[in-house]
Amino acid sequence: MGILEGKRILVTGVTMDSSIGFSVARVAQEEGATVLISNFGRALGITKRIAKRLPSEPPVLELDVTDDEHLAGLADAVREHVDGLDGVVHSIAYGNPETILGGKFLDGPWPDVAQAVQVSAYSLKSLATACRPLMSSGSSIVGLTFDATIAWPAYDWMGVAKAALESTNRYLARDLGPEGIRANLVSAGPIKSLAAKAIPGFENLESMWKERAPLGWDETDQTPTARAVVALLSDFFPATTGEIVHVDGGFHAMGA
Repeated sequence: MGILEGKRILVTGVTMDSSIGFSVARVAQEEGATVLISNFGRALGITKRIAKRLPSEPPVLELDVTDDEHLAGLADAVREHVDGLDGVVHSIAYGNPETILGGKFLDGPWPDVAQAVQVSAYSLKSLATACRPLMSSGSSIVGLTFDATIAWPAYDWMGVAKAALESTNRYLARDLGPEGIRANLVSAGPIKSLAAKAIPGFENLESMWKERAPLGWDETDQTPTARAVVALLSDFFPATTGEIVHVDGGFHAMGA
């Protein structure tokens, strides 16, 4: 029996099979969960194709977390497949690489910064409130971040958006805790994904991890991060909320 046996999990933002979200969906299924995945727009067709590569092909929902109609209809869309949710995974982020990444911090225009904050941070709250009617005591919300405690090369306004995400998680933990709903984040080291490829200078982060992570770091292996997410979705962390769990080979704990 797996640690998610009988649980119903929604994994958002699954695009490619190289994404962390895809690996979370796979590990969750291997651990006994009934999984639903989501995406929207042009990426939705890709998601439907790669869904077939999971151990069991899951339902694919259309969900744009910036679309009020999508959010309002999410609970009903989920209920077409399962009668509730025990866990929700926020694997969503976006920042225009042409304007707010790659050394463009001082020049980043507000509309693009606002978009990054809405998609990457505010959407955690939006997703949580949309799923709230489906969740009960013991449910878990888990998001993905990239350590926002320092300024990274090239990451610029996405670093600010991740800082907002981390703060949003703490406030969700505060406000949903009385309902028995936990909210936590996993801070992963750099992973070679579609999103990472869009970040100018990403290869510099990869080289730092290889040199300084005491456990080593394989930027092509999403499984350690996925397992941490699944653990937080399970009942093994019943009293943990508002937390950020680092899955980065120990890099975050090392000095210069």
